[in-house]
Amino acid sequence: MTGTAISLTGVRKMFGDTPAVRDLTTDITAGSFTALLGPSGCGKSTTLAMIGGLLDPDFGDVRFDGRSQLGVPAERRPAGLVFQKPLLFPHLNVEQNVAFGLRMRRLDRANTRDRVTSILDRVQLGAMAKRRVGELSGGQEQRVALARALVLEPQVLLLDEPFSQLDATLRAEMRCLVKDLHTESQVTTVFVTHDQAEAVEVADTIALMLDGRLEGQGDPEMFYTAPPSLVAARFFGVTNELPGTVRTGVFTAASTGLRRPATLPDGPAVLVIRPETITLTSPSGDDDTMDGVAVAARFAGTHLAVDVQLTGGPLVTAHAPVTTSVRLGAPMTVGLPRAGGVVVAADLRHAG
Repeated sequence: MTGTAISLTGVRKMFGDTPAVRDLTTDITAGSFTALLGPSGCGKSTTLAMIGGLLDPDFGDVRFDGRSQLGVPAERRPAGLVFQKPLLFPHLNVEQNVAFGLRMRRLDRANTRDRVTSILDRVQLGAMAKRRVGELSGGQEQRVALARALVLEPQVLLLDEPFSQLDATLRAEMRCLVKDLHTESQVTTVFVTHDQAEAVEVADTIALMLDGRLEGQGDPEMFYTAPPSLVAARFFGVTNELPGTVRTGVFTAASTGLRRPATLPDGPAVLVIRPETITLTSPSGDDDTMDGVAVAARFAGTHLAVDVQLTGGPLVTAHAPVTTSVRLGAPMTVGLPRAGGVVVAADLRHAG
């Protein structure tokens, strides 16, 4: 499946005097799994609601397969929605909840039974078809909600932080299930989450929203290796930042004199280097080496986080194997990868 399934063009939404979504323009590819990622209050759930028809934009257009959805109510859009809470009918059992939408469409009993049985097997609830929803766990309730949405064979599946109320183990199980269901069905999926690790795990495309705006869109690797902005780099975890200036295509760090090629216009910029790419022992010929002093080391489960005060420069954090021997206060040479960092514009939006 190729082409664009969903297009948002210049979409704005206000709640009173507060802008929730600001001039959002983006395309979502048919058959893709896109995560709308961002912190609370960034506008991602509002955006999903406008895609699903639960809210109307104040300005702009929402299109499915090139057709405007303005004025089309949620129940007439080819979209299935799953929310944070399952919103199941307590007086119906599992299969009755899943079959509800098909019965509203007046599908005959035989086809309804076959489709409900098939989808319950796919979400691993076939043996619980007759169970009352009050007897289900939180994870099982969300499986029923997923099944109820997917049984309608929607063109688009919209998921609004559906696992946020589950514990860590259940969240991991549900992420795997949703990813497997997407692989099987190839239904265009839009998944709202505030958890960058969750977005990276399930999505093939991430649309990062900050302060009501689209900060960047691309595959998960892009946000780690070539973030579109400083705030995007910060959102994806610990970063090392060396401020400096770009002049005629060359970035120079203010404190260390470290230089990197840059495609940015002349002006303030920051070299962002992820901690896992910094070498603490035996830097290679592909590294710039700098002297420093180890000032802190923290066990972080899969790695050791080591803070190094560079001589004449900033404090940097490196992620080293847990077996690394670190003597606090001792001098050490670190390797900063020539190919591992990225130069981004300084974030002046909130300055002064």
